[in-house]
Amino acid sequence: MEKDNKKIITIVMSIIIILVLVLAISYAYFSTELNGTDQMVKVGTLDLVLDETSEGITLDNAVGISDSEGLSLDGSTFELRNNGNKAIDYTIYLDDNTIGDNDTRIDDKYLKYNLNKNGANSGATLLTRIGANPNRILDSGTIEGDTTNKYSLKLWITDEVDGNYSGQVFSGKLRVEVSQEREKEVATVLLNNIPDDNLYDDGTDTFITGTDPNNYIWYSGKLWRAVSVNNEEKTVKLVTQWNISTISYDNDSSDFEKSYMQEWLNDTTVDGFLGNLRDYENFIVTNAEWNASMMTDNSKPPSEIEGGTIITDAVGLLNRYEYANSYRGTTDKNGYLNNALYSWLLTPYDYSSINSISASGSIVHPQKLGINGIRPSINLISNVKIVSGKGTADNPYRLKGDKDTSLKGTHLNTRYSGEYITFGTGDNNLYRIVSHETEGLTKITSAEPLKNEGSFITTAFGNILFSSTNTIGLFLNGEYLINYLGEEYSNMIEDNTTWYLGFGGQGTNYKLAKYTDKSMSGYATTTTAKVGLLRMGELMSGQFGRYEKNSNYWLLTTYNTSYVLSVLYAGDMNTFMMYSSAIKPSLNLKSNVVITSGDGTLQNPFEIELE
Repeated sequence: MEKDNKKIITIVMSIIIILVLVLAISYAYFSTELNGTDQMVKVGTLDLVLDETSEGITLDNAVGISDSEGLSLDGSTFELRNNGNKAIDYTIYLDDNTIGDNDTRIDDKYLKYNLNKNGANSGATLLTRIGANPNRILDSGTIEGDTTNKYSLKLWITDEVDGNYSGQVFSGKLRVEVSQEREKEVATVLLNNIPDDNLYDDGTDTFITGTDPNNYIWYSGKLWRAVSVNNEEKTVKLVTQWNISTISYDNDSSDFEKSYMQEWLNDTTVDGFLGNLRDYENFIVTNAEWNASMMTDNSKPPSEIEGGTIITDAVGLLNRYEYANSYRGTTDKNGYLNNALYSWLLTPYDYSSINSISASGSIVHPQKLGINGIRPSINLISNVKIVSGKGTADNPYRLKGDKDTSLKGTHLNTRYSGEYITFGTGDNNLYRIVSHETEGLTKITSAEPLKNEGSFITTAFGNILFSSTNTIGLFLNGEYLINYLGEEYSNMIEDNTTWYLGFGGQGTNYKLAKYTDKSMSGYATTTTAKVGLLRMGELMSGQFGRYEKNSNYWLLTTYNTSYVLSVLYAGDMNTFMMYSSAIKPSLNLKSNVVITSGDGTLQNPFEIELE
């Protein structure tokens, strides 16, 4: 296959930031290396200019300083100017620079930064939040013609992390990558940039294979992997990188059609997956065909003409054949779709079992009554275009119409499930949007269970029905608000949220966690509290990391009069009571919470405030 290599122009401005820490004094220098004494790099119509009057970065405390002190420092300023009349995509990186042979580089976890762009601050942000070298993304976007972006960068040692960093050094440089090729169809970008060795054409679709190809796509608040390109239609099949939720496949049948799984994936209410996808009619094939034929091996399933079971839907799951193609040519099934979590596949193994992915990446076939993770799959329309990104985990491809460039002042209740928010303090300052279950409000949950000094904290659940006064409810509505959030963030939370205490477990419909029956004619038992937990089948009640990095965590949903459900570290679910599990708080933010900066990605989460 002939490759049309992407043309990238790279501008590198070396900015040396040296933090030398001694017992009493720490200090830093901010200087530039631009091929001699020039203060500007010019490529075509784009100029990268460093302010010669910048006073640089100064640190005055060897043991670290507070966020307020860091934000009060004088920043080093620079500009990105587009002197032409056409928009240009760019990404600004902060890369490691060379340090001396006898120097020790300070760990990123001790450093915080603030980037002010055109008056909008990123806030006091851990350097680890923007990726690891060489993928620390300070800013990215599209700069329109005849436009200038003005920046100020501050860097300091945080007092929130203890450690021995005396005498250590950080040296960095700014790198700006500019793409002159914009808005190419997703299929074209993938087929031109994935190596031939990582492509397999079965005559109908071209599959992406291998251990970790650059096929990451960010869409509607979620990280996806591109799986295949249809050779004729040029549609692109995606699957989420992580488990978005956890439910039973079904109770009565192993067929995908009319199953709980089909219903959850294509539910357009606030409780379902499709209803929370951004402008899905403009992005995905709503009448896509899904081969749900029974499969006992990895062979290509029969077509409709050959007697296969073909279901038409907007959202589905990968079938066994599609998953198996992802690790074609690898060893030990170590393909890019092996995320070390249990999750359902589309296709039945027999009349009572469903093909599934195990935590080891092998294909297993548990009973349909079991409770596994869900990785939804969609097909992008052929004319959807990529406008930026490299397809890596830290810099995924971004889609036209889903990448917003200026969100300052936007109400958070207009945003999308899965998007990231800076909220809380320390180890626990990253949250994600769940849904807008209550009109005008934004339900959020912590991106991972709560931690203390890097370790997950656990607790007993207490009384079987959650309330603000049972064991876990007392913690969430007391100590959590005071010690994990603080007054500023606590004031953004709606005081009284209704929490649904329905029934769930093996073989039960996800709707019973909220409603009295599948027809949703009435609500389950409820309680009112400021802070609660997610329920079975709710968005974001999955696992978003490999099992080695996860913890079991509590849900609200009861299994019976004695037991409460818990999402397990490997992505499946327990139907008996764990005596102690981790805590993943959930809460509703008020209608007047607005975005001050960020784009909602992991690398650049929203900063928010009360309007």
